[in-house]
Parts: sequence; C-alpha cells; structure tokens
Amino acid sequence: MEILDNASLGFLVVFIATLFIFGELMVRAKGLFGILGVAIMAMYFSYHLTAADSLWVVLLYAIGLILIIFDGKVTTDGTIALIGLLLMVLGLALPAPGIVYGVLVGMALIIAAPTSYLFTKVFPSRNMWSKMTLKDKLTSDLGYNSMNEEYKELIGKVGITKTPFRPTGTVEIEGKLYSATTDNQWVTSDQKVRVISADGTRIVIVQEN
Repeated sequence: MEILDNASLGFLVVFIATLFIFGELMVRAKGLFGILGVAIMAMYFSYHLTAADSLWVVLLYAIGLILIIFDGKVTTDGTIALIGLLLMVLGLALPAPGIVYGVLVGMALIIAAPTSYLFTKVFPSRNMWSKMTLKDKLTSDLGYNSMNEEYKELIGKVGITKTPFRPTGTVEIEGKLYSATTDNQWVTSDQKVRVISADGTRIVIVQEN
C-alpha cells in the first residue's frame, strides 16, 4: 500500500472513508455505508500507525466520532460536534508522514463530512441534527405559529370593552375575553368596539360610532 505515501491519495482515501462514515449517520443505509467507511479508514490507519501509537490515535478519532453522534442525538447545538470534529482531524493528522499530508487529510474530513448530506437526497434520512438544521419547520400543522390563528378570525367582529383602554385593556368578543389595544386612543369600559387588525398576538380595536 505504498500508494498511501502520496498525500493526494491519502486525501482521497480519507475523503471517501469519511463520506461513507458520515453518510451512515445521515441516512438509513442498513450499515453498508458504515462498513465501507470503517474498512477504508482502517486501511489508512493500518498503513500509517505504528504499534506504539496506534491505540491512542485511533481512540482519539473514535472519541471524536462518538461526540458527534452524541451531539446529533442529544444536545443538537453543534458545540460538542465541533469538538468531536477537531478530535477526528487530530486523529487523522497526527500519524501523517508530514505537515502537508496532515493538512490534506484534515481538509478531507472537513470537506467530506458536510458533503455526506447529499446522501439524504437519495436515501431515507435519519433524524439526527434535525433541530440544528431546522429540518423540523415551525408550521401550524406541527403546532408552532407566532400568529394566533384565532386572532385572525376576529378581524371585523364587534365586542364590548370590559376595562378602560389606556390604550390597552380587555375586550369581550362572542363571550370570550381578549387583551387588545386601541392604538394610542383611550376608550372607557362598556363601549362597543370593532377589531380592525390582528398582528401576531396583538389585537387592535376601534370604538364603534
């Protein structure tokens, strides 16, 4: 495997291995991507590592990968994943035969990791990092909406002020109480008003003539 003495080929091997390893984390590939990635990465480590440093360097790489998986499943804020990525880069770069070689294999990992996301365009994706990538959109169907849908339906309806508005207060509309504003106009209680707009959680009313 003398070909791995070449830094460019080392870059390619690490890139492909990382692509498959992270691809296994991104999509449901039934373990196939993971097996391919680990096998190719093992080829890189077995060639460059000596018996003296093999254990702790591989352990450094493995801990980094575990931290990334932990972040994807538990914390999902990216901080621990970043630390894990740095540990994986160190695990690859330290056994490299030279500085240029080490930089290239580190770059290979950094480039291949996000590139593996392209697998999600073809294969069923996993739920890891769904919060961090905002894949779960905050939609009305999922119960998230900054705009109260009920408020939108109040536009044009008539109600009675239950408290003085200076300029905010409470209004009763169709038997329900709402907090509203008159947009800088004072209105006394027990006055007939109409809803003219509803912006977010803000209901704007005007006094009926």
